[in-house]
Amino acid sequence: MRAQYHARPSPRGRLVWDVRRLVRRAEGLPVEEVPLAEIRELDEPYWFGAEGDAPTVRAVAEHARLVEAADLGFPVVLCAEGRVMDGMHRVAKALLEGRATVPAVRFPETPPPDYVGVDLEALPYDD
Repeated sequence: MRAQYHARPSPRGRLVWDVRRLVRRAEGLPVEEVPLAEIRELDEPYWFGAEGDAPTVRAVAEHARLVEAADLGFPVVLCAEGRVMDGMHRVAKALLEGRATVPAVRFPETPPPDYVGVDLEALPYDD
C-alpha cells in the first residue's frame, strides 16, 4: 500500500494518522454493513478542503479514476465516532453503484494520531 494519511483539524492542531497503521490496527475488527446515510462525509468537503487543494477538472478526474478502481471487498475504516478514516473512494463507489450500505470496521476507541500539528507536505510519502 502506498503511503497515505488521514488528517482532521482539532484544537491541538491538525491530527494525522498513517493509513497503513490504521489498516493493520483494524485487522480482526468485525465487519458491519454501514448505511451510506450515516456517512456524514458524503455531504461535507472532503478531498478538496485543504488550502490550495482546488477541485480542478484534473483533480476531479483523478478522484473519479480512484473511485472506479476502488475495491469494495476491503472494508472502510471508521473511528469510534463513525467518521471515515480510510476508504472514502470506496464509499463514493458504493454510492455511485446505488448501494444502501458499505462494508466497514469501526474502532471501539479511536487510535491516537501518529502526528499532531504537522504540515502534510512534510510527511514521508516514499515508503
